[in-house]
Amino acid sequence: MKPATSIQTRLLLLVIGSVLTVWLVAAGLTWGDARHELDELLDGHLTQAAALLVAQQDFEHDDDERGLDAPVLHRYAPKVAFQIFHEGRLSMRTANAPAQPMVDMAEHWREGFRTVDIGGVRWRIFATHGAERDVQVYVGEQIDSRADILKAILRSVLWPIAFALPALMLAVWLAIRRGLLPLRQIRDVLQSRRADALDPVHLPNLPADLAPMLEALNALFGRISSLLHAERRFTADAAHELRTPIAAIHTQAQVALAETEEAARKHALQATLAGCDRATRLVEQLLTLSRLEAGQPLPMSTVDLVPLTRQIMADITPQALARGQSIELQGVDHSPIQGDAALLAVLVRNLIDNAARYSPDGARILVTMSDGQQAPQLSVEDSGPGLSEADLPRLGERFFRVLGSGQSGSGLGWSIVRRIAAVHHARIDTERSAQLGGLAVHVRWPLKT
Repeated sequence: MKPATSIQTRLLLLVIGSVLTVWLVAAGLTWGDARHELDELLDGHLTQAAALLVAQQDFEHDDDERGLDAPVLHRYAPKVAFQIFHEGRLSMRTANAPAQPMVDMAEHWREGFRTVDIGGVRWRIFATHGAERDVQVYVGEQIDSRADILKAILRSVLWPIAFALPALMLAVWLAIRRGLLPLRQIRDVLQSRRADALDPVHLPNLPADLAPMLEALNALFGRISSLLHAERRFTADAAHELRTPIAAIHTQAQVALAETEEAARKHALQATLAGCDRATRLVEQLLTLSRLEAGQPLPMSTVDLVPLTRQIMADITPQALARGQSIELQGVDHSPIQGDAALLAVLVRNLIDNAARYSPDGARILVTMSDGQQAPQLSVEDSGPGLSEADLPRLGERFFRVLGSGQSGSGLGWSIVRRIAAVHHARIDTERSAQLGGLAVHVRWPLKT
């Protein structure tokens, strides 16, 4: 793959190309304007020369032969010629003028300008009448002389500019190189950093137009650092929390192998299965928490909370009935919201499961769905012991568990609940249940638009 052109090279090509283009256009305009003005000037000289010849000629002696050659007074004189005819006869001419009229008199062209070929040389001719109508004056100038003068003028104007172009290009290169110095400094700083260095990059005297880019880069470093920190924390949490259930499973399996009595072996195997279930639940919770903390986009869709909650209650009811607990659902029949169905199921399951597990046998659990003022709300209340005023603010801390509850758990459930609520822009409030006396949890979603 061909390497991309650097910004410095692009700027140099763009600026130098623009300078050259402007210079060439200016040179062309200068050449055209100088040529036009030169033609006007030299044509004026031809008319003045013709007028002078007309004024000075005296043709009183018609019989005299006046085919005299005019003297050569200047080095450019051979490039200029004139002829004076009286009654069709040549009276005076320059040495470089032909004996025949510069323009065929049969054409009946007597006045004005014309460009003609004489002996393979192009001439600019001006013709006029003398004081008498039978006097004809022709003044001509070689076109090559005009080209030589034009070249001399342009050479004096354009050559200094042409010699200045390399100096200008060098100055442009130095200016661009100096202007792009902050970019090279950023490159050097990034190249010298370690792979695990995610602290912000700070450069003194950074230009204002590069500051937003550096801020965005530092923000990216911050997000990457947060992601790596979350992954490290997840790994540490998983290692810490899985250690206990795995150790318990290992111990119960050893007990089952060592037991000779069928009842004791069966009890150990049942404890092993229970440990596997706890480990499975812990892994699911850890994976859910990892997915949320990674900031992955959620596939949002319309989810009706009422049937979703009924299904979860149906799954939890057998364990609750085994302990003599009752679970009730009250409120509206439909409560649609925008969200991820799988994560919302995890949120509802954690709330109801916590209420059932941390309430005593025979407790009552009340789940209420409301849709008041277009703001869906899910409330889970229980008749358990609730939480103390000191423990209520700590709900949602990783691995926080109420001591003395007698229930196993990882302490991640509430952390997951709060994270799921946050990504759905929902608010969680906890208080003591005024109706049942235990813990009351209220999840309020945003107003429907």
